Amino acid sequence: MNAVIGLSLIILFTLGVPIAVSILLASIIGIEFFTRFPLLMVPQQMFVGIDNFPLMAIPFFILAGNLMAAGGISQRLVDLAKSLVGGMQGGLAMTCVLTCMLFAAVSGSSVATTFAIGSILIPAMVAHDYPRPLAASIQASSAELGVLIPPSIPLILYGVSTDTSIGRLFIAGIGPGLLIGTALLVFLYVFCRLRGYGLRDREDRTSFPRAVRRAWAALLMPVVVIGGIYGGVFTPTEASAVAVFYALIVGGLVYRELTWQELLPILRKSVISTTTVMLIISAAALFSFLISRSGLPGEVAAWVTQVFDSPVTFLMAVNVMLLVVGMFVETSAAILVLAPIFTPIAIQYGIDPVHFGLIIVVNLALGMFTPPLGVNLFAACAVAKLSIEQLFPWLLRFVLVVLVCLIAITYMPWISLGLVDLLY
Repeated sequence: MNAVIGLSLIILFTLGVPIAVSILLASIIGIEFFTRFPLLMVPQQMFVGIDNFPLMAIPFFILAGNLMAAGGISQRLVDLAKSLVGGMQGGLAMTCVLTCMLFAAVSGSSVATTFAIGSILIPAMVAHDYPRPLAASIQASSAELGVLIPPSIPLILYGVSTDTSIGRLFIAGIGPGLLIGTALLVFLYVFCRLRGYGLRDREDRTSFPRAVRRAWAALLMPVVVIGGIYGGVFTPTEASAVAVFYALIVGGLVYRELTWQELLPILRKSVISTTTVMLIISAAALFSFLISRSGLPGEVAAWVTQVFDSPVTFLMAVNVMLLVVGMFVETSAAILVLAPIFTPIAIQYGIDPVHFGLIIVVNLALGMFTPPLGVNLFAACAVAKLSIEQLFPWLLRFVLVVLVCLIAITYMPWISLGLVDLLY
């Protein structure tokens, strides 16, 4: 059965069938031809998959990100980041990374970060004589920080699918997020100096005190959301609802850029995004149920422990596999299908499940801006009005930078667990 389901998935992916539909059809084939379960099991298990309170955070964080983009928060974060690093050569490129780190602290979504920040900074970089493919590549690679720095939708999905503390995962995401962000900043500074890009980046730079005055309300948002979680005021799920109300207040009353006329399109866009994610989650829940009933996780665990005799070789194999999977499979689906299989094996090797969760998410975040199916890549190309092929020569540099960081995160657990151990 497992071989037929796997072959069905590959064929459906090759034919370009949407990821959720592919998983659902492959699961139905397995149920109909290889089990005695009635097809009524399909909607039942799909509902069970989304009948989980922590998943309520996903639609709220998606809505909060869209409200921030429309409410003037994005532009103010860009101005603040530019006031910090815009005085250096390559400062505008570095502003993109720094703004994505700030925006990630309140949006939880890399795609939302790409559209919100890319629509401002890609045209700005092009106007300052950066090649358009380079500008889009910088945005696509920087936006992956949206799934590492808390709050993070993929970390929520990992926590739900493996019964791991979402609060600990959020704290663990700070270290890897800062590491990758810093590595990208250093690389861009050196690269722009060597190539002569960003000579005009000092133009139109806002002074730091003025930028802080304009962005203070936006900067308080991560303090309210993250501080409330770790102060015991509310749970991560409740924090997502707080983020929505805060974005409404800041965008509508403080900055006065969010109007009643914009709310309906924002809600419609958020509903569509939420529906897409939830359909993937429900289909993956059905798929996971079927796979677990077939005994595949136990077989994989037995095979892995025979082939890989140490945590080092196991993590190396997992990294290679996840890098390949991330290039072809949507992040949410990959987490929901693979995390329940490999996390118990990682625990057998003595690997902390929180640390392993960050390894999975960083790997799949890398897949978000690698061809052929990187969602950040498509988003950045849509904003920059380019084809993916035009970005290929520029992307490799950023992929290598993140790969080096991934190796460090994999084999230096303290990068992820240092803050967790300190706080817990």
